[in-house]
Amino acid sequence: MSVTVALESPRQPEIIRLLDLSDAYAQSLYPAESNHLVGLSTLEKPAVSFFVARNAGAIVGCAALVEAGDGTAEIKRMFVDLEARGLKVASRLMDRLEERARELGLDALRLETGIYQPEAIGLYRKYGYADIEPFGSYLPDPLSLFMEKRLK
Repeated sequence: MSVTVALESPRQPEIIRLLDLSDAYAQSLYPAESNHLVGLSTLEKPAVSFFVARNAGAIVGCAALVEAGDGTAEIKRMFVDLEARGLKVASRLMDRLEERARELGLDALRLETGIYQPEAIGLYRKYGYADIEPFGSYLPDPLSLFMEKRLK
């Protein structure tokens, strides 16, 4: 079985289930004011590339690239089903997100993640993301890490 990653609509029952799992996970770790989750309507906007990871046809992960309009994009809603951990789903999603960013001619990718998610932080550092100050509409938050990878 091999994991595939492709652009798909987020409006699918399996994706909504994954987003609900992601929300519950974030809410178990952080207070509401430290959760910066975007909903389905945001994920369907034209400036969003939404990727779905599948293993033998079953949806096992997702991630979105949200263009900011300033030559950068933000990685949002990166989540892998617990049952699919160990299949390198997150790495495959990261590879595809970065490939898409280069296709779009973007200068940098940014993200916000929580300090209680060492696996996510480790993945982003492995991919060359470095700590930055809060960006966009984010405010400083002791429970958040802000990261960026320059592509040019």
